[in-house]
Amino acid sequence: MITLVIADDHPLVRDGIVAILTREDDITVVAEAATGPEAVAMVAHHDPDVVLMDLRMPGGDGLEAIRVLRATSATRPRILVLTTYDTDHDIRAALAAGADGYLLKDTPRADLIRAVRDLAAGRPVLSAAALTALAGRGAPEVALTPREADVVRELAAGGTNREAAARLHVSETTFKTHLSRVYEKLGVSDRAAAVRVAYERGLI
Repeated sequence: MITLVIADDHPLVRDGIVAILTREDDITVVAEAATGPEAVAMVAHHDPDVVLMDLRMPGGDGLEAIRVLRATSATRPRILVLTTYDTDHDIRAALAAGADGYLLKDTPRADLIRAVRDLAAGRPVLSAAALTALAGRGAPEVALTPREADVVRELAAGGTNREAAARLHVSETTFKTHLSRVYEKLGVSDRAAAVRVAYERGLI
């Protein structure tokens, strides 16, 4: 069972998310919060697998809450930003703070459900809007080959290695080989960290 905390200052938004996610047999919402500090407290109390975090909330924003949570643990809970803000600044700030995923509130419900499952399994998720907003930055210190960059983009899109390999039209073994090289270049050991570091450094 995937346990979830939802942090959003709008009760109707929280109600809608709860209604969508709790229809799934493998997802349960253990707590709701209206501010960043409340979210931090709920995480400390419930130790959820995933947090859905709005970025801007009166009484304490989500960005600071992400920083506080990451100061406690680099990997738990997985943090999915769910917001209306899609600017380059907002996306970079959230990823730099330690978010594992970034989706907009107009995301289709099926994609939101998939994102929660992917994050719980350690697979990062970034929306197409987030990928677009992060494009076009300066030359990075460490370069990825075009194929390695494709591999990281596939990680950001979510799904299993097999699914990502199919989208790239390569074997799963070849995909894993590229993935190992990406890990080595970035100095990381898991998918979420690979995506986060790649975006922080402007590699894709």
